Amino acid sequence: MMRRLLAEGLGSLLLAATVIGSGIMAERLANGNLAVALIANTGATVAVLAALIALLGPVSGAHFNPAVSLVQALRRVLTWREASAYVLIQVVGCCLGALLAHAMFDLPLIQSSLHARTGLPQWLGEVVATFGLLIIVLGVRRNEDAPWMVAAWIGAAYWFTSSTSFANPAITIARSLSNTFAGISPSHVPGFIAAQLLGALAAIPVARMLQVPALHCRATTPTPHIK
Repeated sequence: MMRRLLAEGLGSLLLAATVIGSGIMAERLANGNLAVALIANTGATVAVLAALIALLGPVSGAHFNPAVSLVQALRRVLTWREASAYVLIQVVGCCLGALLAHAMFDLPLIQSSLHARTGLPQWLGEVVATFGLLIIVLGVRRNEDAPWMVAAWIGAAYWFTSSTSFANPAITIARSLSNTFAGISPSHVPGFIAAQLLGALAAIPVARMLQVPALHCRATTPTPHIK
């Protein structure tokens, strides 16, 4: 279990550092062009997500996402004790990733985002982004397909959802600690997390109706997240 938690913590830390750090770099280099900045942010996130899932999936399942871990507990792939430990280490890892990104770019380590992200359209975007992520997580037939399938979904959802696809409560919390391109106001975090959990729960019966096969090996369940 300690080995699995180490993998979840490390993966969450590196994922958050990539999401926030690439946003900082993109904003600095894009000269105010938000489309170019988002392209750069998307590319970095997709690449690191695929790499981390491929590397750490055989160790912990590469969840990096409390919504995924809670769904796997509901499906009895994880015990509730395991899921609780996963969620805790994911949140801690993502928050440390935010601090690491700030340190790498010589910014104040402790910040509070002023970036407003709220309202029904953005909440709906989070429902859709997380629903799609979980459908892929629960539906992937071969473990080796998980890295590209999950990364591809997140990359697409960056662009077609109004929220730019956080789809991950731990990342959402971490991004509230960064007043940068990827940030979200702390007061808007609860709405995003509620939408993410709603999308994740909605994916369970749909996956069952589609007769998506359950994955029996906890250690190799390809289940990450993102952004």
